[in-house]
Amino acid sequence: MMAAADGDSVADKVDKVDKVDKLDKLEFSLDVPFPSSREAAIALCSLSPDREPRKGGISKQLTCSGSTLSVRWSADEARILRVSVNSFLDHLSLVLETMEMFGPPVPQ
Repeated sequence: MMAAADGDSVADKVDKVDKVDKLDKLEFSLDVPFPSSREAAIALCSLSPDREPRKGGISKQLTCSGSTLSVRWSADEARILRVSVNSFLDHLSLVLETMEMFGPPVPQ
């Protein structure tokens, strides 16, 4: 195994860099309450197909727990995070307006 000048192995240095990179990530969380779990699930299905256009630098995770839709972002740069959150909020607004126009979902 190769050793660096300060005595740390190359693997140790990589581990340290990975830990620093994870600490440098910007994170943002949003919880959106809905009147019912069915409406939260409909919103999740409507918003899930929208993947982030960039290959790297940002990740977005959508989950539904009861009547709450939760979204978690992690990004390398503030600008990328801002653009992703703004885009999501635009899509969410459209989903909410559509759901309001059609009324509450029909029970299954």
